[in-house]
Amino acid sequence: MIRVLLADDHAIVRSGVKQLLQIAGDIEVTAEAINGAQVLQALRAEQFDLILLDMGMPGISGVDLISRIRRHDITVPILVLSMLNEAQAVRRAFASGANGYVTKDNEPEVLLAAIRKTAAGHRFIDPLLVDEMVFGKAESDTQPAHELLSDREFHIFRLLAHGKSVNDIADELAISNKTVSTHKARLMQKMNFSSNAELVRYGVQHGLVE
Repeated sequence: MIRVLLADDHAIVRSGVKQLLQIAGDIEVTAEAINGAQVLQALRAEQFDLILLDMGMPGISGVDLISRIRRHDITVPILVLSMLNEAQAVRRAFASGANGYVTKDNEPEVLLAAIRKTAAGHRFIDPLLVDEMVFGKAESDTQPAHELLSDREFHIFRLLAHGKSVNDIADELAISNKTVSTHKARLMQKMNFSSNAELVRYGVQHGLVE
């Protein structure tokens, strides 16, 4: 039996995933988490064969959460389950320590295959994203602006794109307002934005707002 820690802040998603895994027969959700702090707490409390992780939970999340898990020498496989169907999001997830990536708009059979393969110690990339991962850069002479961002800048970019204020982000990430403002200024400059509206519009157009 594959023991799964299911981390997603949407109750409907968790309920649907649990029903699917119950039908599978060889996979069991043994704990749930709705934010990064609960993920870390659960990992200290029991053993899992896989973390099924949403990238957009409240508090520490995404690549920051994956990196923190790895810094604690926790080697349990991490399979990202996300709405983001953008190749750069996949690259960032793998670079931070994820073992697999699958989008939420896939068929149930794909998720089951991803869980089994990742739990067995292999890597899994969403079939819908493989071509973009392999050929995306070759087909374009220029990188999308968000690929110029550091992981921290990209994380803050996504939070801003969700409409969160500097103060909200500082509280969520447990960093100072000044630090958030500095990152925001840098990412706005890198992406040549002059307003939050441009930032939000870019995020929606590029599928970066989950």
